[in-house]
Amino acid sequence: MISKNTIDTIFNTARVEEVIGDFVQLKRAGSSLKGLSPFSEEKSPSFMVSPVKQIWKDFSSGKGGNVVTFLMELEQFSYPEALRWLAKRYNIEIEEEGERSEQELENEKARESLFILTEFAKKYFIDQLHNSEEGQNIGLSYFKERGYTQETIKKFELGYSPASWTAFADYAEGKGYSPKLLEQAGLVNYREDGRKSDKFRERVIFPIYSYSGRALGFGGRTLRNDKNIAKYLNSPETEIYHKSKTLYGLFQAKQAILKNDACILVEGYTDVLSLHQSGIEHAVASSGTALTKEQIRLIKRLTNNITLIYDGDAAGIKASFRGIDLILEQELNIKILLLPDGDDPDTFAKKLSTTEIKAYLEENATDFISFKANVLLKEAKNDPVKKAELIREMIQSIALIPNIIQRELYVMETSRIMDIREEVLYKELAQQLNKGGSTVEKPVQKSGELTVVPTDYRKEVVDQYQLIEEEIIRLIMQHGDVIVSLRDENDELYETTVIDEILRQFEDNELRMSNPFYQKILDEVVVGYAQDELRTGDFFSKLMDEKMTSTATEMMIDPYSISENWKLKQGINTKRIEDSISKDVFDILLRFKYLHVDKAIIKILELTKGPDFAGEVRQELIQEVMELTKIKIVLNKYLNRVI
Repeated sequence: MISKNTIDTIFNTARVEEVIGDFVQLKRAGSSLKGLSPFSEEKSPSFMVSPVKQIWKDFSSGKGGNVVTFLMELEQFSYPEALRWLAKRYNIEIEEEGERSEQELENEKARESLFILTEFAKKYFIDQLHNSEEGQNIGLSYFKERGYTQETIKKFELGYSPASWTAFADYAEGKGYSPKLLEQAGLVNYREDGRKSDKFRERVIFPIYSYSGRALGFGGRTLRNDKNIAKYLNSPETEIYHKSKTLYGLFQAKQAILKNDACILVEGYTDVLSLHQSGIEHAVASSGTALTKEQIRLIKRLTNNITLIYDGDAAGIKASFRGIDLILEQELNIKILLLPDGDDPDTFAKKLSTTEIKAYLEENATDFISFKANVLLKEAKNDPVKKAELIREMIQSIALIPNIIQRELYVMETSRIMDIREEVLYKELAQQLNKGGSTVEKPVQKSGELTVVPTDYRKEVVDQYQLIEEEIIRLIMQHGDVIVSLRDENDELYETTVIDEILRQFEDNELRMSNPFYQKILDEVVVGYAQDELRTGDFFSKLMDEKMTSTATEMMIDPYSISENWKLKQGINTKRIEDSISKDVFDILLRFKYLHVDKAIIKILELTKGPDFAGEVRQELIQEVMELTKIKIVLNKYLNRVI
């Protein structure tokens, strides 16, 4: 774990306006800075940065936080990844907490060595493409013949590996890289007789990146027409490269995926290149491998909407069914697009303009039920047995969907397409779900119309406790150390801090949060208070606990702190929450006490209904209810309510 000392240094050194300025063009707006949102398409800037508070707020998407959460939102880093990125940017040495074994240190060193070597190899291949005669005549000519612009070649950092058997091996060894490391990285093959050969010799190179942009491995395409040589060659599995856990182009596509709230999945490297060059920048590739759960989860970090693009190859289409089922299991919304005969995403993207491609996607992408039905019906034709089997196969896919509402909608769609009664499909669905130990909605015939009644249906109600508790935590995060003026039971003024008052009221009245997470935050505040430390949002935003950090930074943003220029234009005088903190503390704590008393009354009244509570015991309980009701009346008086 990164030490608390290092985290403090990072937060004290990193400037939110400097970091965000690397990604967003900011302009001065009073004491703040503003710019266009990096999370959505907009023409008028609604993205605000406060250098004073070291926080940001995007009013178009509702996101907000500090310098770390900005990187987490934009680059989809984990909390430690964001900290390490900032440490690298500001040349801060990272201290680790807790002792690590020699084996752990050795493993980390080995991984880092592979990262350094892969980056070195990437730069070598790029240099060969642009600065060697062979690279220009063969590699660069190939990319240009395929129609790729210099911008695309640079964006994806394409390269070339020379035809010489040992060009890269000799160069790398000359720079001090050991044969053992070169072989581990899958860059050079060494034989027992001492001979060696570059793995990617005489191929154009496609670097493969991690989610955060580190080179992990390579894909290489041969330019020779030799059937005995594999057309494409990938790096082998290493400590840093796992094919099943990477998607080609994801690093370059992730911001476009966030903006479009959608991802397009294709098969090959050149498919991604051509789509990006044509303006469809939210495209990634599985690099010719069968889609995996890990790859789908990478997409899910950015969007719940995915479109698969296939050419008309029948074998490829049937093979896609497994990937579709995996996507359904992850609760993503999936659409499938079949391209015209003779086209693949690469050739298709080069034929049309950006507008035409987007229009074609919009008009021709279908849901997975229609896609699967069309494919399987062609095979079944008029054979009832085959048709029954394909219906069963479609229901098997529907059964994988965790969301019961989506399942019902897909059952209805299958019923319409296959011309079969819904109750028959529900029976088959029940069998499929019971195999997996799941519950199913039971079809019920009512007034000649089929409705679905869930077996475990519960009406959701608004939890007032949650709302009040959230406001208490928000006050702690935003204004915990602010001094407020309150009145005691004798109507005399006294001064205290927000945190002091909240903790005193909770202790005096034996109160606790009903939400375990909020109680956990309050427990942290109590620990800090015992150490003469007022733990506000600034403290929680720097913890290693991602949930606490996210909650703190979100709550630190004042939802009403809009642009001063905007307020002046609209003629609005917005009253800031700081102007009425004392009233807010008083009001929120009274409301919480009211709910606490009300809950106690309901609990006691439930007890009086039981057979064990009769006679004198029941009378005592009723007397207790009466006392609590008096307290409610007093609380209502202060809250200006009427029972």
